[in-house]
Amino acid sequence: MKKVLSVFLLGLVVFVLSACETANSESLVTSTPESSPSKTEQSFPVEQPESAGSSESSSDAEIPSAAEDVEERESTSRQISVRFGGNTVVYELNDETAADSLYEQLPLTVEMEDYSTNEKIFYPPQALDTSGSPLAQAGDGTLAYYEPWGDVVFFYGDYNENPSLFELGQVVSGGELISEMSGTITIEALK
Repeated sequence: MKKVLSVFLLGLVVFVLSACETANSESLVTSTPESSPSKTEQSFPVEQPESAGSSESSSDAEIPSAAEDVEERESTSRQISVRFGGNTVVYELNDETAADSLYEQLPLTVEMEDYSTNEKIFYPPQALDTSGSPLAQAGDGTLAYYEPWGDVVFFYGDYNENPSLFELGQVVSGGELISEMSGTITIEALK
């Protein structure tokens, strides 16, 4: 009885593993250091064990070149420009839900307001969806959304973490101009 049960379980394991191999044969693993959002992501093929019935050799599989990987990633990055009084500040948005919500509302022309000694704010026409979005944890140059008040925040100084403050992105150029933002600003997607 034990032999029959062992043979059955072994057959079941082999069946499940071969089904997983077939389903995952095209999978890629993405490795991104979270502490360095400006670094380029790298994709590596997942190595799959060779099965006895596999007729496709590993040399037949197409592997994208490094240049194709970089080009694809660059085309998916989203940058926005914030224009005011002849000046421009550029931010790169992250790939999270709250940033998506802001990006979908662009272009915007809104009134910038001073708040505290380290931030400028504006109120988007519609609330941003923060589900699954990371909390803002960086300092100077962070673009964030404060959910309780429904305002977008441009930080130009350090700030304390807050469980209701969600990161939208980081400044990539013109960061020294954030403290000078005032009046009517125009926010647009950069193509």
